[in-house]
Amino acid sequence: MAIPNFQALMLPVLRASVNGEVKISGVVTQLGTTLGLTDQELSDLLPSGKQATFANRVNWAKSYLGKAGLVTLTRRGHFEISDLGRSVLASPPQIINIKFLESFPEFKAFREDNGQNSTSQPQSEANLKDLTPDEIIRSAQAELVDTLSSELLSKILTSPPDFFERLVVQLLIAMGYGGSAIEAGKALGKSGDGGVDGVIDQDALGLDRIYVQAKRYTESKVSSGEIRDFFGSLDRFKASKGIFVTTSSFSPSAKETVEMLSKRIVLIDGHQLTKLMIRFDIGCRIEETIHIKKMDEEFFE
Repeated sequence: MAIPNFQALMLPVLRASVNGEVKISGVVTQLGTTLGLTDQELSDLLPSGKQATFANRVNWAKSYLGKAGLVTLTRRGHFEISDLGRSVLASPPQIINIKFLESFPEFKAFREDNGQNSTSQPQSEANLKDLTPDEIIRSAQAELVDTLSSELLSKILTSPPDFFERLVVQLLIAMGYGGSAIEAGKALGKSGDGGVDGVIDQDALGLDRIYVQAKRYTESKVSSGEIRDFFGSLDRFKASKGIFVTTSSFSPSAKETVEMLSKRIVLIDGHQLTKLMIRFDIGCRIEETIHIKKMDEEFFE
């Protein structure tokens, strides 16, 4: 039989976790046997040659179920069904696909954050003849980045507070602030409330200083009061600029307050934080490089 597409695997993957935590590699083996796939089909590789096609599709099915809140990641390579997922299996549909997942607010928000209109046809079902090859490649790359961004944020929120502190330091170093990791770590220190705060040099000579505060919030939004307190700390630390990082988001009043203050304060929410991590290769790595080539006209002249 042909290897099922990732949407056809969503319901089987959800059912595979009905008894509790499972390992994704175990689910791949289990479903391969249940679906009667041959050894050749199970070993069929993606064009990169680094992962089996079937395993890749099972992983994507699990990822999309997670975006809808039907499963939750427990630890590396493991996941389990959520209460919402159990309610779905109590009266299961014939198939779980993107259209079905869009009935869940969490998944709908994920699609909207990715710039994909939920009323439009998903790319996997769209008429690809209407898109240029460049558009298809860039659309797929954008979806990969957004999925990675979501996974990074989930990992940060389940990690210890000191991990978040090290993450902020490493990101600032990668962006060119603070000199060395040791110097930046000493400058920022630990606040003891699940984040970091302190002063970091903007340049190697320390001619300009930036006050940094980071809050690892799960749901709470940063308020305008916290922004005003942050502003007061700038003078105390003799810093002319500030960076406020949070894993959640900023309230509308917090954003308005920043615009009215006399000092420059940059706000970085969870979405921007993970995008910066991807941009500066923090917590992620390049899995594959694809070269797009075009004809060299000069060669033929």
